[in-house]
Amino acid sequence: MRGPFVPGLRLCRLFYTEAVRPLLAEAYPGLRHAAARLGPGSEVLGFDTERSVDHDWGPRLTLFLSPDDLARYGERIPTLLSERLPKQVGGWPTHFVPAAGRAQVPAATDGPVAHLVQVTELGAWCDAQLGFDPRLGVRAFDWLATPAQLLAEVTGGAVFHDDLGELTALRERLRWYPEDVWRYLLACQWARIGQEEPFVGRAAEAGSEAGSRVLAARLARDVMRLCLLLARRYPPYGKWLGSAFAALPETSAVAAALDEALTGDAVARQAALCTAYEAAGAWQNRLGLAEPVDPTRRRFHDRPYPVIGADRFAAALLARITDPEIAGLPPIGGIDQYVDSTPVLCQPKLTRALTAAAWRHRQR
Repeated sequence: MRGPFVPGLRLCRLFYTEAVRPLLAEAYPGLRHAAARLGPGSEVLGFDTERSVDHDWGPRLTLFLSPDDLARYGERIPTLLSERLPKQVGGWPTHFVPAAGRAQVPAATDGPVAHLVQVTELGAWCDAQLGFDPRLGVRAFDWLATPAQLLAEVTGGAVFHDDLGELTALRERLRWYPEDVWRYLLACQWARIGQEEPFVGRAAEAGSEAGSRVLAARLARDVMRLCLLLARRYPPYGKWLGSAFAALPETSAVAAALDEALTGDAVARQAALCTAYEAAGAWQNRLGLAEPVDPTRRRFHDRPYPVIGADRFAAALLARITDPEIAGLPPIGGIDQYVDSTPVLCQPKLTRALTAAAWRHRQR
């Protein structure tokens, strides 16, 4: 039997406070640790629903110990929890069984609990999640080689306990990009728009309605990511991009314009995208990150396609960057602005290798 659906973070907090913490306090009094629900999972981003319970959802968390305590207790704590955890919390089983593929789901058990409590130390966890340890410093390379989805998984979720203090400090360090990195990413997002903004009308004029719609959808996606960056929110990967965008305040006009761009005819499509660009351009001007740019549409040279001239916004942002390392980068952006493969973006070692290759190419 399973209880009614509750947001996963609420269930995980209950799991820690009512089940895990009392056992730790009894068996290892005074053990300093952090407990959190971070990393992959829709509940970490706050987007879980009843549909989410069919894979890797339920009472689960990560326990962070110091390296010395991990060596001392790292094998004993999982055994303790397996033997003594309650069979359910909040009406949901604490025992998990394999489902299709690599997923696991909560299930009843009469024996030991196969729980989803990860016991680790912060450095090892960061290496697996991010590919580097932010406690040692965060370079421009680290920011740009790390997919925004992974940064959202570290800074989202919830910390239930932290008497070590390191996890809380690390999350604060990664809360948002430094201003010059932020300017650079915004500039590269505008540059993406500038590369394709006239093509929606041109493809339709050439008789490719499907091509025009595909381009409009690509540009709508870029606008959504741009708005998230403007709002200081890490853009998640595709499944949650629309949900994250919809949760932003003051984006109703942009959302309405994007809806029209995705449903209207070719003329309405191009015009609606310009409405969205204008709203985003005005938003950037209000932030004061660069010299103001006139956020009104214009013709694309002598062709009859209205555009915003997105490169103007990119240039204004790049002109305000003072960090010479960032100023010297080509306008390709962070890894998830030029790599579009979810399996790749879920592997931080690979994204760092790709970023290193791109940076080496720049130096040739």
